[in-house]
Amino acid sequence: MKIKAILVDDEPHAIEVLDNYLRNFNEIEIVARCQDAIQAFQVLQQQKVDLMFLDVKMPGLTGTELLRSLKTPPKVVFTTAYQDYAVEGFDLNAVDYLLKPIPFERFLRAMDKVFTGLNVTNQSVSIAQKTAVSNQDVFLYLKVDRKMVKVNVNDIFWVESLRDYIKVVLKDKVLITKQKISLLEELLPEDSFIRVHRSFIVAVDKVESYHAHKIEIAGKELPIGRNFRNDCQRRFKLTF
Repeated sequence: MKIKAILVDDEPHAIEVLDNYLRNFNEIEIVARCQDAIQAFQVLQQQKVDLMFLDVKMPGLTGTELLRSLKTPPKVVFTTAYQDYAVEGFDLNAVDYLLKPIPFERFLRAMDKVFTGLNVTNQSVSIAQKTAVSNQDVFLYLKVDRKMVKVNVNDIFWVESLRDYIKVVLKDKVLITKQKISLLEELLPEDSFIRVHRSFIVAVDKVESYHAHKIEIAGKELPIGRNFRNDCQRRFKLTF
């Protein structure tokens, strides 16, 4: 049986992040995407919902106010940029409280709690396995030519920003999608990818050589930006 879920957030890119994460779970069916609490309240009155991903701070009715108004609320995972509401969130019996930007590994732990609380077995791959296995089991969906294309993150060499678009370079092809590089940075596993420049994110295990100002990956040299050198120094143990 599918877990019916709704996503509630006034930021479209936050909805998109959750949407991409949840595509990895066959057990979840997203029945609505709401940009305010009033819209979510209407959905909850019209159909059965098992799980709600709920932003806290929204215009008008807040997430916590929405939850307090429900006589029989679904399981709730709060998603917010403000840690100050964590105590209130758990007082309302939230399953979990996720701080934006939400790393995929942290999202997996929240889903583990969701499945346990709903007494549902993850039919595809257990959460413990998902956390332990390599990135070959983690997928993203990118909108390319009016369709959603499934991308194995282990196939990604680097991502390049092209203003309002990004170029995703894979081992056997290149995909162009209208999206901000900062959004994709949130979706990629942080232990496997690093932002080396405002226009470039690279897969750490694909880097062939590097020095203080550039790296080489798949035979191509990419610059290391001044604002990203400290992160690169820690990751690659560079001496500048």
